[in-house]
Amino acid sequence: MASPFVPSTPPTPPVPPVPRPARSLAGPVVLILIGVVFLLVTMGVLDRYSMALLFARYWPALLILWGVIKLIEYEQAKRSGLPARGIGAGGVFLVLFLVVAGSIATGVSHVNWPEVRDHFQIGDDEDFRNIFEPGSTFDYSDELNREIPSGSTLQINDERGAVTVNVADGNMLKVSARKKIRAEHQSDADNYNTRTKPQITFADKVVTLNANTQGSGDKGIITDMDVYVPRNTSLVISSRRGNLTIIGIAGGVQINHQHGEIAITDQTGDVSLTLEHSSARLERLKGDVTIQGRANEVAVEDVQGAVHLNGEFQESVRLARITKTVSFRSSRTDMEFSRLDGKLDLDSGDLRADSLIGPTRLITRSKDISLEGVSGDLRLQDENGSVEVGLHKPGEVQIENRKGDVQVSIPPNTGVKVEARSKGGEIESDFSELKVENGDEESSATGSIGSNGPRLVINSDKGTIGIRKGLASAVLPVPPAPPALPPSPGKASKPAKALPAPKAPPMESEN
Repeated sequence: MASPFVPSTPPTPPVPPVPRPARSLAGPVVLILIGVVFLLVTMGVLDRYSMALLFARYWPALLILWGVIKLIEYEQAKRSGLPARGIGAGGVFLVLFLVVAGSIATGVSHVNWPEVRDHFQIGDDEDFRNIFEPGSTFDYSDELNREIPSGSTLQINDERGAVTVNVADGNMLKVSARKKIRAEHQSDADNYNTRTKPQITFADKVVTLNANTQGSGDKGIITDMDVYVPRNTSLVISSRRGNLTIIGIAGGVQINHQHGEIAITDQTGDVSLTLEHSSARLERLKGDVTIQGRANEVAVEDVQGAVHLNGEFQESVRLARITKTVSFRSSRTDMEFSRLDGKLDLDSGDLRADSLIGPTRLITRSKDISLEGVSGDLRLQDENGSVEVGLHKPGEVQIENRKGDVQVSIPPNTGVKVEARSKGGEIESDFSELKVENGDEESSATGSIGSNGPRLVINSDKGTIGIRKGLASAVLPVPPAPPALPPSPGKASKPAKALPAPKAPPMESEN
């Protein structure tokens, strides 16, 4: 029997392979551009600072280039009937890296780094400059000589650098400038030096000396200047960072200063200082002194004029031998007295003085007060601190203290009429003439010591009052200040001793 016919099945044709998308060129092109930039840096064609600045400003152009290349590849794939290649994990990582790094670089480029240095009071030494200003340091010098009218006003502008002013012979203005420039190459430094030459301009009797440290834009330039001027020249100085030293000038001095130290000695005219995080030491002055703003350490000694301090003083104030009125005003302290024959030291928690001549007014808080040898009228208010007062030749005295003890010393053979009251504290007295009554809630002491004396009024809240017998030698004679030696002809005076380095401010720093 024949086999049935079985038709044969034709073979299945092979499935053509799916075409793979071509490899994207976006990543390699971006990497090539980045590599070219780094090559220019290593070859010295482009410095690191310029490279960082270019990246901070133009990094979005890399994303634009990436997108243009991907768009071209998509259109080519579409015309060829091929699928377009996606970004991929590597591409996503590179895009994210560019966005994050570029955003950070742009933010950093907008920071005013010199201002940051000034805010944190970072010095101009080489290590810190290497951090904030890349490159090497190149030194330059300049000399300027001009004749100026007698009795002129000299305006000095130096954004960054030390200035020393001495007396010159005749009517000559002499300037010796020393400049430090940070740059990647000598040619760049030479260019910055040319653009930042010190300049002298005239307008009638106003002479302007400009250190021109900003002549190269935001490039940091340090220019130290030794300036020699006629003795009767008045000075107006503006400085953002750098020490100032002035010696032996007869004209007035006005200074606007930030972040540095000021030393003025043997000055005849008035002195006015506006400070911002600066320290000042003034010695042997004949005119009035005014200091305002926010200062660190201030020392004023041997002044024949008045002294006025108004602002916030972060560390300490020392005054000594002031012939005329002294006034001090801050957010915590309001003080004024007629003369200071001794010294006064003031910081955030203490006020100590001796040989004060009244009338004296002192209103403060959160300070321990110690006054010795007080003469004349006295009005004192304090809280959250102890008060000790040693009288010498008292006038009318009124002392009020909250949450603190009060102790007053009265010298022998001194007549006063005492009125003392304490709420929540006791009263102790060395004088049998006084009637003392100590109660559970309030204590009092009244009476007269001697005869025909002024009033001594003491009020204390939650503190003990002590009325003590003082010593006959409560005030010691104050030795006179040593006279200033005149500078030798043709030689610069020796600069005043610099202040110590600023200390860290206390928790409550304003005086």
